[in-house]
Amino acid sequence: MINSNYKSGFVTLIGRPNVGKSTLMNHLIGQKIAITSNKPQTTRNRIQTVYTDDRGQIIFLDTPGIHKAKNKLGEYMVSVAERTLKEVDLVLWLVEPSTFIGAGEQYIAEQLKNIKTPVVLVINKIDTVKKEEILTFIAAYKDVYNFAEIVPVSALKGDNTKELINIILNYLPQGPQFFDEDTITDQPERQIVAELIREKALRLLNDEVPHGIAVSIDRMKERKTKDMNSSDLIDIEATIVCERDSHKGIIIGKGGAMLKKIGTQARMEIENLLDCKVNLQLWVKVKKDWRDSDFLMKNYGYNQKDIY
Repeated sequence: MINSNYKSGFVTLIGRPNVGKSTLMNHLIGQKIAITSNKPQTTRNRIQTVYTDDRGQIIFLDTPGIHKAKNKLGEYMVSVAERTLKEVDLVLWLVEPSTFIGAGEQYIAEQLKNIKTPVVLVINKIDTVKKEEILTFIAAYKDVYNFAEIVPVSALKGDNTKELINIILNYLPQGPQFFDEDTITDQPERQIVAELIREKALRLLNDEVPHGIAVSIDRMKERKTKDMNSSDLIDIEATIVCERDSHKGIIIGKGGAMLKKIGTQARMEIENLLDCKVNLQLWVKVKKDWRDSDFLMKNYGYNQKDIY
């Protein structure tokens, strides 16, 4: 029975690329859904995840980082992030611990002036600085925008994240439970699998390659095993798409070593996700300038219609 004071609502995480939005969301919901890497613009789509306890339900929207777009994919990512601001009950703006307010933060502050949604500033990565410095970072940001709250956290270590959940629930309206309590995300399994493969590629490849890759799942089928004591197996065939022939060579690596490494690391995480054995086969294809092609972007899951 849901209590009469039950809270529910939508919360978006925004911020410049690589401030830890996906890491924080994964920690808050207690499971890895959004991929993470130290490369900017890792998240490309809006990912919806769900946190539920007996006080309420928080639907988190992890958006691409707000940045200056250089191609159609970049424009798509920024549009997704900026549109989300007007659709939610609360905005979490993540920043790194610094007294320097750069052009990227100033741009986000300008975007926030167009909305009436309350904004909580989350100063992430406090595990990387001395405790006594945190007050100086809060002081530096408090005049940038009229924040509802300022909360220092460490998404990586989990510091102060319970307090952040409490604050979020304070700002949500009373409302129904939108999802079953065991729901963690609205992402289809195929999409999460594709993203896990892309994450491993992002982490293992040279800096110039990752921005130009996409992953498509060509086949994902359960296979019954003959061994009665063995669990079922899932066959997955996926293609890593890149923009240049030279990139294809880097992704495959000498004697196929890099592709094998990407596949091995991805398979382990996919098996954890699906809770069964996985047979993963990867191919690499070149699609020149796919990030500026509406047709190819849609093919790889980035649909321009979603942003209007």
